[in-house]
Amino acid sequence: MATPPTLPVPDSELLRLDHQVCFSLHAASRAFGGVYRDALKDLGLTYPQYLVMLVLWEHGPEPVKSIGERLRLDSGTLSPLLKRLEAAGLVHRERSPEDERSVTIRLTEAGEALRERALPVPRRIMAATGLTVDELRTLRSLLGRVTGALDEA
Repeated sequence: MATPPTLPVPDSELLRLDHQVCFSLHAASRAFGGVYRDALKDLGLTYPQYLVMLVLWEHGPEPVKSIGERLRLDSGTLSPLLKRLEAAGLVHRERSPEDERSVTIRLTEAGEALRERALPVPRRIMAATGLTVDELRTLRSLLGRVTGALDEA
């Protein structure tokens, strides 16, 4: 484990809420959630459902296990989400003939068509952040580094 960096605040200040990076990330995540909720309302998707659709629009049919790994979701969270997408007519779940335990998720025609209606969402979210494209790239890169370091810790 890496040695913790020396922080520019005295120890007596370390437990202040406004010094916690994790809280800043939490607050930003909640704020993003609100903007996404509004942006996805007309698509009939929740944010986690939108993430699944992004994976399928980008990669095509995927095993449930692969979707879970990409999105960092466990099967207990992912399975009900996929069932709701299937009930909405956006995806189809099919068992692998080779391995009954493996389920592949495919987009339906309606799921494919929804992609066109979702195209404005990323630009709307980017605009809502108030950041430039370069700032967003930097932020995404920094968050990727933080995630990698935390995975290693």
